[in-house]
Amino acid sequence: MRIGIDARMYGPKIGGAGVGRYVEEMILALQQADDEHEYVVFLRKKNFANCPTPNKRWTKVVADIPWYGLREQLWMPGILRRQKLDVVHFPHFNVPILTEIPYVVTVHDLTMLDQTWESRATTRGRLLYELKRRAQRFILNRIARDARAVVTVSEHAKNQIIHTLPISADKVHVVYNGIDRAKDWAHKTKTKTVAEPLPSGIKPPFILNVGNPYPHKNIETLLHAFSFFVREYPHAHLVLVGPENTFTKRLKREAREIEIPAGRVHFLGFVDDALLSRLYASAALYVIPSKMEGFGLPPLEALAHGTPVAASRASSIPEILGPAAVYFNPNDIEDLYRAMEQLFKDKTVRTRVLAAAPAVLARYSWTDHARALIDLYRIAAK
Repeated sequence: MRIGIDARMYGPKIGGAGVGRYVEEMILALQQADDEHEYVVFLRKKNFANCPTPNKRWTKVVADIPWYGLREQLWMPGILRRQKLDVVHFPHFNVPILTEIPYVVTVHDLTMLDQTWESRATTRGRLLYELKRRAQRFILNRIARDARAVVTVSEHAKNQIIHTLPISADKVHVVYNGIDRAKDWAHKTKTKTVAEPLPSGIKPPFILNVGNPYPHKNIETLLHAFSFFVREYPHAHLVLVGPENTFTKRLKREAREIEIPAGRVHFLGFVDDALLSRLYASAALYVIPSKMEGFGLPPLEALAHGTPVAASRASSIPEILGPAAVYFNPNDIEDLYRAMEQLFKDKTVRTRVLAAAPAVLARYSWTDHARALIDLYRIAAK
């Protein structure tokens, strides 16, 4: 079987901390789990060199086409067709709908349909944003009709998909993401004989969040909670890791307006895996305040490093983290403050959360994820 993977979003620096990381981990897991089939990986020029090809069964092809555009819809089907594939996997919903090759698609969540223009989830005007949402819904409806299988990453996301799109439940398969490599990072970080320094100005104890600063990630509420927290605990810092964009500028402005003391909030932008591992291991606690998540990998990465998690009681988050978190209402600043304070100063609560972590982490394996995908590729190619 000859399998194509649309990996244009490969790597967190290119495709973002969510989808970019997913594509990278998925390909690595498939390379380790599958010694039978051939793979063709389609990449942009800027991430082509970053994707390894461990043997002759893996081939890389340049498909330097931006996602979410007309060029993607018009040109990608021809690029795919020339490779004579039996099946192709699109790891995000941006499927070129004219493709005639049987395909599997990963739909991580339907956040794009839930975000209205009023939610400030865009820099576009109202008309352009609404046109974009309609185009996304059109593509998702076509996916519901044409995909041989839809992969999603939580039961919450599956329920969202089958209640929003015209698709049967048996066509949607829940395949959890893995946490294997973060466990390796954590082991290497913990066993280093000499601790490497953190970026200038960052001193423990600090609170950590990792991800894109989109409005549904709810970082604004975290900033407001921290503005009160730092008054009570003036030695505390807040470290935010994620891409620098328009939404980051909004958050920096918000931090100034609510008068968080200078030098207490650190916007680090993108960081490499080695530094990210040190941040996870050094943080006093990790906070995920999101209102919408398909899965949410960073809090699991934090737990793998022995760092307790305060988590939003929303979307898929309780399903994924189970008992390994202190939960709060993402719309309630005081409740978020309470959760942070509990983990910050109550050793009993920290111990309880971290004691639950090994059983929770054991549920998530990229090897299992890859094996499930291979089974779906076989079904889709028939």
